[in-house]
Amino acid sequence: MSPRTRLVLAVLPLLIATAAPLPAQEGWTPERMLEVKRVGSVQVSPDGARVAFVVGEPRMEGERSDWLSHIHIARADGTSAFQLTQGDKSATSPQWSPDGAWLGFISSRDDRASVYRIRPDGGEAERLTEEKGGVSQFRWSPDGRWLALLITDAKSEDEEKAEREKRDARVVDENYKLTRLWLVPVEPDAEGRRVARRLTEGDVHVTSMSWAPDGRSIAIAHQRTPTVYEQNDVSVIDVTSGRATAIAATGANESGPVWSRDGRWIAFTRSDDPPTWGFVSRVHVVAAAGGEPRALANTFDEQPGVIGWSADDRSIWVTETRGTRSRIYALPAGGGAPVALTSDGGVDGAALNERGTHLGFTRQATDRPAEAFVSRTDRFAPVQVSRAQTVMADAPPLGRTDVLRWKAPDGLDVEGLLTLPAGHTPGARVPLLVIVHGGPTGVFTESFIGSPGPYPVAAFASRGYAVLRVNPRGSSGYGRAFRYANYGDWGGGDYRDIMAGVDHVIGLGVADADRMGIMGWSYGGFMTSWVITQTKRFQAASVGAGVTNLMSFTGTSDVPAFVPDYFGGEYWEVFDRWASHSAMFNIGGVTTPTLIQHGEQDVRVPIGQGYELYNALRRQNVPVRMVVYPRQPHGIQEPKLLLDAMQRNLDWFDERVRRAGRTTSETPGRNR
Repeated sequence: MSPRTRLVLAVLPLLIATAAPLPAQEGWTPERMLEVKRVGSVQVSPDGARVAFVVGEPRMEGERSDWLSHIHIARADGTSAFQLTQGDKSATSPQWSPDGAWLGFISSRDDRASVYRIRPDGGEAERLTEEKGGVSQFRWSPDGRWLALLITDAKSEDEEKAEREKRDARVVDENYKLTRLWLVPVEPDAEGRRVARRLTEGDVHVTSMSWAPDGRSIAIAHQRTPTVYEQNDVSVIDVTSGRATAIAATGANESGPVWSRDGRWIAFTRSDDPPTWGFVSRVHVVAAAGGEPRALANTFDEQPGVIGWSADDRSIWVTETRGTRSRIYALPAGGGAPVALTSDGGVDGAALNERGTHLGFTRQATDRPAEAFVSRTDRFAPVQVSRAQTVMADAPPLGRTDVLRWKAPDGLDVEGLLTLPAGHTPGARVPLLVIVHGGPTGVFTESFIGSPGPYPVAAFASRGYAVLRVNPRGSSGYGRAFRYANYGDWGGGDYRDIMAGVDHVIGLGVADADRMGIMGWSYGGFMTSWVITQTKRFQAASVGAGVTNLMSFTGTSDVPAFVPDYFGGEYWEVFDRWASHSAMFNIGGVTTPTLIQHGEQDVRVPIGQGYELYNALRRQNVPVRMVVYPRQPHGIQEPKLLLDAMQRNLDWFDERVRRAGRTTSETPGRNR
């Protein structure tokens, strides 16, 4: 019996539901959620015997508020795990040398991001790069003698001098700092130096790379500038001469090249031409010598991410989300439908080892935090190799999470995740909190509800809330048509999907219709600001980095082509369409108490979007509070500030929703 069926059977026989008593304020808290560690970058050694992975945890002592990450090593059978790197500076991005004798990693121990190598059994790390610009990626050459590096241009001496002298005016969209492809020898020369050589010149900003098996060439994805809206092309760089040969260069976005193990083919993903922000892509293969790329079969969601070629080069392994789980598929290189390799749980951050014999990844579930796993590729049988999540040793109960499905008013099938309060009594109606994801092409998956984020699901459940996370039209994971179903219609069908989900949970006897709140970050913030202009059914709202005015957002964001793509034209061309879907043009008469949270350094959704909403509500005497997070970009990075955001959301909804009395007479499904 499925969890969804168990939930329905549990609540349907109850004809009369009563309000649940408020639980004591214990269980999962924001502080406990910050004890959940970040586990990722799982890399299996070439021989499949050992696994490297990264574990990160917050530092919040004194003046510190950051994340410290270090590399751990374990045997592939899950034994003998230990922390390899040490110290006050993080070590990330582990990469095994081809012979397995060394582990390379990136660290800023010497004030800039550099590559180091260390023996996997321990010892002192040796610095391999000295370049002024920071290293963002590196790859060992197949013979282990060279490192290919992606290094972002550093400021020139003149630029640094101008900055010191306060004459550092800059011109928008000029003098970009590009990421270049470099080559550096692993071993020093007779004078003890490692002289790096730059392989790309001109307007070439490199985003990813892959060595040819013979070590003579490197395939790169590149664009002209580092701006978000540039599309990538794929080229092959000759290591000796630096000469570039275009392999895929159309109006589409072509990215993520990966060389086959026999050196004959290059796989990459190609978008529609021209690209759209709904993000459609398809795996193609092209002969390394050049020629016309050949499209492989479409995947279900048409958003595959290439992991690599199988050990026998007969298929390309890809990862993609389907519904609420991420999965791995094999795409036959000669044609044919994709074959699912995983189905019984989500697989995140998958990476093949050098020989294609083993796969490293992380797994988690709604009641289990992420840990590192490894599996052979000839038979998927995951083995857990990390035991990092000590927070679970004495963890309080978690609310149960089930996948729900309901019909939108137009008949569209919609899914979401419903988390019940910890210790919930079937039939007891409880306050309901709704969370809307970002994107809009994001998707809520079956990830651990205790992981820290501005909306602390586990803490909400410990406080007695039911939490509904909806994947409305526009979400990934449900196919191309579903993902594009909100084009030109933000706040239309997606709004009705969300409200239908709310009514579904009320109909199950779970939610108290008089105690409800809604929240969301980014596009979720857009939807939250929009919802409060359409209905008074929610007692409180929280808008995080929300798009509130489509016009001013587009004029100040780093993605100015984003909204015009969704709405079929610029605002001066289709003004009414933009205005009718912006909360700020529909804000009159709103009464819902609203908390606004925004990063001060957000360039994706600039902070003016939050101020517009704040001032409009304040001038109408609506209870509103705006919290500005200094130094933070589009997402809150510093753990102390993340803790603040979580606690403020808990306090806001406790004050406005959890303790609310039954003061309204609205019936389920009735809007403003």
